[in-house]
Amino acid sequence: MVTLTENIYRTGGYIVSEAAGYRSREQATIKSGSGKLLAGAVLSPEVVIANAAASASADAANTANSGTIALDGTAPIAATAKNGRYIGICSAATKVNWENPDGVAIGVSTHGSAFIGGGIKFTITAGASANVVGDKFYVDVVIETSDIVYAPYDGSKPAGAILYEGCDATDNAVRRTITARDTEVTTAELQWKSGVTDGQKTAALASLASLGIIGR
Repeated sequence: MVTLTENIYRTGGYIVSEAAGYRSREQATIKSGSGKLLAGAVLSPEVVIANAAASASADAANTANSGTIALDGTAPIAATAKNGRYIGICSAATKVNWENPDGVAIGVSTHGSAFIGGGIKFTITAGASANVVGDKFYVDVVIETSDIVYAPYDGSKPAGAILYEGCDATDNAVRRTITARDTEVTTAELQWKSGVTDGQKTAALASLASLGIIGR
């Protein structure tokens, strides 16, 4: 008698339910070097720096002839940068409190010193007049879908998707379908990169839950 064993890692096999139509899914690029991945692999998004754009500006209502902001000429944004507007608000003449586009604090910059945080790098230079409390600076980052690749989650970046179908991205980037939002999944059928700890898995599931991808 032949015994058949079901492959639980079949395409979409981790899904309990998803949104109507194809709203839960997207086409995405799996990063070259990711190796052979099974359906259900937990993924992290990475920004292709060369393709993303960023600009910096001082608020038009700032104190006249005060600080100016310039992005770093070599590495203005990192792979962890977020799409949208970063906002900095002066708390003192040379101190600026920064938040990322999600409203999360990423640190305090000091005029005359390079600031690195939240995926951005810049320097504010003091002007002839001092900034005052409430003056604002901005960094605008534009990241399009084509500027993002996905790699197996390793705990260093938040989880942001699940691979819907297996692939081999050992030597070349490949296009595949991912679960991007609004889906119930069976956590026991998710695939994790070797070395990912239980604590990192918990963090990844929390990141996925923020996208509406809920483990059961």
